[in-house]
Order: sequence, then structure tokens, then C-alpha cells
Amino acid sequence: MTKEIIYSDEDIGDVKFITDFLPSPAELKERNENTKITISLSKRSVEYFKKAALNNDMQYQKLIRQLLDYYVAHREEASESSQRT
Repeated sequence: MTKEIIYSDEDIGDVKFITDFLPSPAELKERNENTKITISLSKRSVEYFKKAALNNDMQYQKLIRQLLDYYVAHREEASESSQRT
């Protein structure tokens, strides 16, 4: 059973308005289009990612995807900087 809330017309004191810092639903939507593939990974790798994902409260497939995305971004950045020199 929930406790009844009693409201009053009392002054609540100084009110501080905080700007909305949360992203909109459109901004939360993944921006990258995913492509499904079939890949064989070693049992050791899959077990590692499953354990790491469990410890970080996420899905292991997403963890692998983010790792690959990070790697690609790093390699693209390295490639771009080497082309500038």
C-alpha cells in the first residue's frame, strides 16, 4: 500500500532552474547504420567479452562493436594525420 501524499501551499524556498542538458530522443538514436555479419571468434575471446560486458552491465555484442568502432576511428585518424604530413 502506498502512502498518501499531502500537498500544501507553503513557500518552497529559492528555486533554481537548471537548463535542460539531456539529449533529445533523436540525438540518442544510434547514428551509425549497422550491418549484420557472421564471424567466428575464438572461445577465449567470446568468454572474455561476455565477462567484461557482464561486469559493465552491457551486451557483449555491443562491447565488441564499440571496440571495433574505436579501432576504426583510431586508424582513420592515424591515416589522415599521415596524409597531412
